[in-house]
Amino acid sequence: MTTFKELGVSSPIMKALERMGFEEATPIQAETIPLALEGNDVIGQAQTGTGKTAAFGIPMIEKLDARARKIQGLVVAPTRELAIQVAEELNRLGKVKKVRAFAVYGGQQMERQIRSLKDGPQIVVATPGRLLDHMRRKTIRTEHIHTTVLDEADEMLNMGFIDDIREILKAIPEERQTLLFSATMPKEIRDIATNLMKSPKEIKVKSKEMTVENIDQYFIEVPERYKFDTLNNHLDIHSPDLAIVFSRTKKRVDEITEGLQARGYRAEGIHGDLTQGKRMSVLNKFKNGRVDVLVATDVAARGLDISGVTHVYNFDIPQDPESYVHRIGRTGRAGRTGEAISFITPREMAHLKLIEKVTKSKMKRLTPPTNHDARKGQQQVTISKIVETIETKDLNDYHQAANQLLEDQDAVSVIAAALKLMTKERKDTPVKISSVAPISVKKANHQNDNRRSNNKRFQGKRGQNNRGGQGSRNRKGNFQKRRNRDK
Repeated sequence: MTTFKELGVSSPIMKALERMGFEEATPIQAETIPLALEGNDVIGQAQTGTGKTAAFGIPMIEKLDARARKIQGLVVAPTRELAIQVAEELNRLGKVKKVRAFAVYGGQQMERQIRSLKDGPQIVVATPGRLLDHMRRKTIRTEHIHTTVLDEADEMLNMGFIDDIREILKAIPEERQTLLFSATMPKEIRDIATNLMKSPKEIKVKSKEMTVENIDQYFIEVPERYKFDTLNNHLDIHSPDLAIVFSRTKKRVDEITEGLQARGYRAEGIHGDLTQGKRMSVLNKFKNGRVDVLVATDVAARGLDISGVTHVYNFDIPQDPESYVHRIGRTGRAGRTGEAISFITPREMAHLKLIEKVTKSKMKRLTPPTNHDARKGQQQVTISKIVETIETKDLNDYHQAANQLLEDQDAVSVIAAALKLMTKERKDTPVKISSVAPISVKKANHQNDNRRSNNKRFQGKRGQNNRGGQGSRNRKGNFQKRRNRDK
């Protein structure tokens, strides 16, 4: 592995990296940082969880003049959550150098953002719709920007932002350095690289280095109606420090969250219908350890970078292998190991094999845990706590009371009573979860075929019109609701 010192990183950023606990660079960092420090445009093919933010953030911060209170670096990200996460990490990287980053996104008061922009951050991290609003109002000026980053470019394409990206790049000085990161490289992203970047250097991180290296992957074959109790039992047995449960619909996220809360778990849900304030409240609780289980949809969880996640549960198997890799990449971070457990209905077994084939990874089968297993698991958690207390705590003040108790009762009964008092007993509150149709390989392949044929039509229309033609407008229209949320 390469150290950051070997990459030529300056002393202030080295100090910041040491405070963050980073010593060795990830593959995308080791390849991107030297090329970017030389001033090259860079295309990096990599997913979330590979260390992209430091890969583009370090070269950007190195070039900034911390004394100048003008926007010199710009990062464009597809979602509010990712924009916030990126800004937080850039602030940590730039702290010693006194460089500030500010996140700009829809759902927050424009006047509040304008006041913060007047304070003179050197870096702005923004979602496309709100960024264009500020540019048109002249509250974000682009003439001093020398480094521009497009993060998760393919996701911005999928959300209908491709024309916005072109408009943004054309408004930034041509002498800029442009860094583009994308998990996949569809034609529209290639067009940006060809027409709006200068002889970019390409970097590609192999899939095995992306997310699944430190993750133990399992599946449990279970009928739909038994999924919730299976999740409960698994949580009781393994008592994860932090767990994320992925579900396919907002309604099921709400139902799973309410069900877990009713049975005594510290759980919260997150999806696209929540207000920005509620989302941030939930994420802060999760980060601060006041919530043990986060239930989420794919869209809401994109860009989340929460350390310490030990378990990821796919309550519903995702519809495509890329989403699966993205989901399980929430755990197994920073050299730690993690576990990913997918609940598969009998009719979805063929889809499981497809995911294994595409991701070149194998999931181990687990037997569904029973209620009896869960009770034993909770008792074992209590036993572990007692043993740890014996080994690490001063118990002298309790010896006299313990001896008196043992004079009247036998030792086994005393310990059994202590275990009963300390062991969390699950509430048997009835919980009903709305069912969803299983995903079949036929359905998945049909969707992929539709996507390919749509892309062909889209590309054909583009050939007729340099501005994107009718195909571009249709694609943009299909995602208008999501864009409106962003703005």
